[in-house]
Amino acid sequence: MKNSNLPDNAIEISDLTKIYKNNKEKDLIALNSINLEIPRGSMFGLLGPNGAGKSTFINILAGLTLKTSGKAVVWGFDLDKNPRSVRASLGVVPQEIYVDPFFSPKETLHQQAGMYGVLPKDRNVDFLLETLDLEDKADAYTRTLSGGMKRRLLVAKSMVHRPPILILDEPTAGVDIELRQQLWAYIRKLNEYGTTIILTTHYLEEAEELCDTIAIVNHGEIIRCAPTKEILSDADSKNITLVLSKEYNDKSIIKKIGGVVDKDGNISINYNPKQETSRDILKKAEEAGLEVNDFSVTGASLETVFLSMTSKK
Repeated sequence: MKNSNLPDNAIEISDLTKIYKNNKEKDLIALNSINLEIPRGSMFGLLGPNGAGKSTFINILAGLTLKTSGKAVVWGFDLDKNPRSVRASLGVVPQEIYVDPFFSPKETLHQQAGMYGVLPKDRNVDFLLETLDLEDKADAYTRTLSGGMKRRLLVAKSMVHRPPILILDEPTAGVDIELRQQLWAYIRKLNEYGTTIILTTHYLEEAEELCDTIAIVNHGEIIRCAPTKEILSDADSKNITLVLSKEYNDKSIIKKIGGVVDKDGNISINYNPKQETSRDILKKAEEAGLEVNDFSVTGASLETVFLSMTSKK
């Protein structure tokens, strides 16, 4: 397929709704008419608390859950008209670790490739095993692998048919920091090769580190979708640290400008950037008689913004 024939958006969602009927109690609305466009080649984060609707969204695309209404187009294929083409365009790494304990990693990948109709000569099994550092365990029973190795095997399984879109549902849950960094590096490499990555994660620093665009989901609705930097700029809180030229014993002055003394003897002030700027803070400090030698400003983390947004719904 030539680049000119590739879709601009890897996934296009229109009014996607999923309602679980309940005859005895109120119906559960898992997805409430969501609209979403995920650009081709992007690293897209899907964030939300437990029960927000992230897994339902993924399961609908993967063909594991039937939608109630709405439209989903994946890699140019309509989910209703071409469900098999949609599934072939996706690689999904689930939260749950499930692999056949009596198959080796190599056998597992060959079996998975065969299910997608990939001919033996076209399979990239050895490359995946090497890339995900499973080469020395290629012929071992899968039941003997560590939890981290099994998770890497799931990533390899999702890529055997070379899908243009990879969905990672909590890919680093329960793995150590070193392995997490290794998976990050592999995810970045896939994205550099042109694979569109959709990432759901509870590790907000992971989304902040990897994703160029983030959608925040809560109660089945998308409450914010924007570039990561733009979402971070929505923070209601920033911090400015004032380094003073000399020590001040008059605590009332520091309290007057809304600051506290940190462990290094500097003044730390939290402020709302939508109401005042760092320049305003410095002016207040000067008017209070403080001599500021240096200062630094830090923005809120994605965790702060995330908690602020989801607590409003």
